[in-house]
Amino acid sequence: MNHLASLRDAAPTPFWLDDPGRPQSAPALVGDTTCDLLVVGGGYTGLWTALVAKERDPSTDVVLIEADEAGGAASGRNGGFCEASLTHGLHNGLQRWPEEIGLLERLGRENLQAIEEAVERHGIDCSWERTGSLIVATEPYQVDGLKEEAEALTRYGGKPVLLDAEAVRAEIDSPTFLGGLWNKDDVAMVNPARLAWGLKRACLDLGVRIHEHTPATSLDERGVGITVRTPYGRIGARRVALATNAYPSVLRRHRPYTVPVYDYALMTEPLTEQQLASVGWRNRQGFADSANQFHYVRLSVDNRILWGGYDAVYRYGGRVRAEHDQRPETFATLARHFFTTFPQLDGVRFTHAWGGAIDTSTRFCVFFDTSHHGKVAYAAGFTGLGVGATRFGAEVMLDLLAGERTARTELQLVRRKPLPFPPEPVRAAGIGITKWSMARADRNEGRRNLWLRTLDRFGLGFDS
Repeated sequence: MNHLASLRDAAPTPFWLDDPGRPQSAPALVGDTTCDLLVVGGGYTGLWTALVAKERDPSTDVVLIEADEAGGAASGRNGGFCEASLTHGLHNGLQRWPEEIGLLERLGRENLQAIEEAVERHGIDCSWERTGSLIVATEPYQVDGLKEEAEALTRYGGKPVLLDAEAVRAEIDSPTFLGGLWNKDDVAMVNPARLAWGLKRACLDLGVRIHEHTPATSLDERGVGITVRTPYGRIGARRVALATNAYPSVLRRHRPYTVPVYDYALMTEPLTEQQLASVGWRNRQGFADSANQFHYVRLSVDNRILWGGYDAVYRYGGRVRAEHDQRPETFATLARHFFTTFPQLDGVRFTHAWGGAIDTSTRFCVFFDTSHHGKVAYAAGFTGLGVGATRFGAEVMLDLLAGERTARTELQLVRRKPLPFPPEPVRAAGIGITKWSMARADRNEGRRNLWLRTLDRFGLGFDS
């Protein structure tokens, strides 16, 4: 079948959000109110912040406001890889914080375990599967890179399993796979929307006041607290946690530190038993390939294949708009790559095709800041690896707002911000050159040109 024909019936909506179990919206805020802690943003970062705040001190009066619906943006439409890494992978962490990477890896594993325990404690029905994930080599030069990654993971407490071509194809059968690295313990697969909705329900059960369709329009320091304006009222709060990620921060000083990048994905129809058998995949791991422009892939509970990534699209000016969520040329590329990877699935159709903005920073992972004399805290820049790291981000923001010195707040990861992105038109030109250079490196056995080597030297980057 022509790969374009596979897209004929694909609905232009995120698969995970196309769910009859989607909860009813909470009412918008109408009128003025006060609280101890105001959380701005109803994605994972905001939901975890509200939940952990109530678990730390049930007497804390917490309000959460969300411009759309909780989990309705990146938190509800991502690939559902819940990883232990707080640094967008060990390699990125080693490059940036070599002196504290051991602690970062330990804290990341503790954070992943805390998420699993919260899922169980609050009865969150999100198809949690602690399957681990594979990194696969699809070019000969990438095989040696897997060996180096396995050695590094082992050195810092991981338990990776290195697979040759035969062994990796026994796990997931693709003629393009030349080797693999199975990180068995540090990744869980999850239904991302149901995780967000479950966190929302848990927050409500603990007494968090949630108002959806309530954007924050301004933030000002007033006396001992902070006043946040919304379209229909004002909120006076002792402390504020900002969790808007890809969307423009209500604080302008933070905006240069992130840019929105559009990521895209496809979801197949459920595979038949014969189709699934032709691929193997009995252990249900997610996987990603080793290229700079990589794909991320996993099975759903009903044995669909999610196929995402590769293209990371930046729009000039960094505006987040709904019309950018659909990009037919990217969907066509993804479909072609899918059937190259799994030729035995010729004839499978895609039921959903979607995209949306994620936030990225120049260091590829979360950063933190405070403002207004420590009354406002901020976490952003997760760069597509926030399903797990957002809970850690919530803990850090609450520590910062409490003025506490903890193992988390003493980290260089927390104390230092990344370099900001330059203004336009330099920003768009730099991102464009970087994307071109990464694609070129993928075609030239991973060799990084002078531009990429210069970015590496200054700790800058842009990831697919």
